[in-house]
Amino acid sequence: MENHLSDQSRECSASSDNNDCQRVDQYGFERSEDSSYESNEELMSEYLAVVTRRSKKWSKLLQGTVKVEKNLKVKRYVRKGVPCEHRTQIWMAASGAQDQLERNPGYYHSLLTAEHDPKIEETIHADMHRTFPDNIQFRDSSQPCLQKALFNVLLGYGHHNKDVGYCQGMNFIAGYLLIITKDEEKSFWLMDALLGKILPDYYTPTMLGLKMDQEVLGELVRMKVPAVWQAMNQHNVMWTLVVSRWFICLYIDILPVETVLRIWDCLFYEGSKILFRVALTLIGHHQNLISQAQSLPEICERFKQITQGEYVEDCHIFMQKIFMEPGGLSTATITKLRKMCRNRITSDKNPPSH
Repeated sequence: MENHLSDQSRECSASSDNNDCQRVDQYGFERSEDSSYESNEELMSEYLAVVTRRSKKWSKLLQGTVKVEKNLKVKRYVRKGVPCEHRTQIWMAASGAQDQLERNPGYYHSLLTAEHDPKIEETIHADMHRTFPDNIQFRDSSQPCLQKALFNVLLGYGHHNKDVGYCQGMNFIAGYLLIITKDEEKSFWLMDALLGKILPDYYTPTMLGLKMDQEVLGELVRMKVPAVWQAMNQHNVMWTLVVSRWFICLYIDILPVETVLRIWDCLFYEGSKILFRVALTLIGHHQNLISQAQSLPEICERFKQITQGEYVEDCHIFMQKIFMEPGGLSTATITKLRKMCRNRITSDKNPPSH
């Protein structure tokens, strides 16, 4: 499946009638009514200069190779952003998805031709039209339409990982992967890396991994942003209420597209720790706004506010901040907190018998 997005962008810049181009971004998403095209263009033209510089450095680093070694230089490059033309390759290499694809030739297609569970098919079908209604590539009228590819990736994954099958939220992740890779098989293996390795137990029936990481975020906020932790406690606000969509959708539809993709660059390379860095930066930067809220609904509203505006739209500056503002965040700390939170959740479910 060829990449027609860059073609679309070229057509936009060449076209005398810019109305359509002002309406749709380079990934096919319609711009919201309240977004200013001019200010967005100004921001993107500045960012384009950054991306162009990075692109030259990446091309020199890769020099036509498919394999990418993990080292400090590559990690630094990933944090500074992966250009669109190299994104699929870097995600595949960094996550181990490329190795899986090469070790299992024909496996994905065998899943599509095997007998299917009608329940999984039915559930996926129900979500098709709910997936990115604001993206022109997922409309029946578009050529090619990504809906069929999306259905195939979700169906294949549902039969590959029977413990997970299909649950809501996965359609948005698969959709984003398809927008970037334009390739069903690669999207399938990237999804396997995300759901099976990087975010285990996020999408299982109990969602234990998701619940645990929300609790971990709470503990990190208690340590690093105590004013917000106190406000949450004072108004009895559960973390699930304000951050579950951040984690389950991996910031899709929460933050601007370009910012989400930059987060995903690091997610595939460094793992789930990045989700905490993003959350802590958003919360820490706006701690006064959140801690001054006077009620539960007000806190929920402020958690929505902090994911909008120029602070998150300038993805390059925002990504610099997530590695500076929260301070140190070691894997050992996360592992220790996860163990503690997992025990807390599972013991709550199984109270001691008297």
